[in-house]
Amino acid sequence: MHSQPMPDRPRAGAARLRGFLLMLAAACAGGCQALLPDASDATQVEWRSFDEARGALEAIEPFQTRKSTLNENGFDPTRNPAVTILTYPEIVQRFSAGSALRPDEYEPGIRTCLAAGKECSGYAITARRIKRDRIGNFWLDSFAFRRETNITGWTFNGLILFVDDLVVYTVFGGQPNLHELQIMRNPLGPLQGWGEALRPRF
Repeated sequence: MHSQPMPDRPRAGAARLRGFLLMLAAACAGGCQALLPDASDATQVEWRSFDEARGALEAIEPFQTRKSTLNENGFDPTRNPAVTILTYPEIVQRFSAGSALRPDEYEPGIRTCLAAGKECSGYAITARRIKRDRIGNFWLDSFAFRRETNITGWTFNGLILFVDDLVVYTVFGGQPNLHELQIMRNPLGPLQGWGEALRPRF
């Protein structure tokens, strides 16, 4: 009986490598930009946009809405990671640090809360949805010569003050439409980091 010839492993490996490179080239021909990485950074909340977050806060009526109602409507700090509980000393610090206003010049809800002492508390709300997409030339990006990142999304921050269980003040702010373009250029490409690593230290 004749033994079967053993497969040429080096040739098989080279063939697989060529196949992979051909697939990569074909993908790039159809649009290399789709192969660039992307990233996102989002607070895990139900609000999908700045307007949704603003609408939730604007639905609160000072001197009428109760904290227990807010907790049922998604503002529960034990379930919503965007909500931080503020103590009375933290609230006093927020309104007194660097403020040029006299106590009687604050909004009625703020004055009521500050005068309530320990019965005054608050919720600080911070939510964001940021997406980072790498754009531009695939090869320049891959070899670190030039990297372009398109940053889009929104940020939202709000403040709710309570006296005991009653909401007395609300305010919100943030950036409804975040759009930035970051460009990083490295003339030496992948060698750029080597120069920094080889720099003598004294």
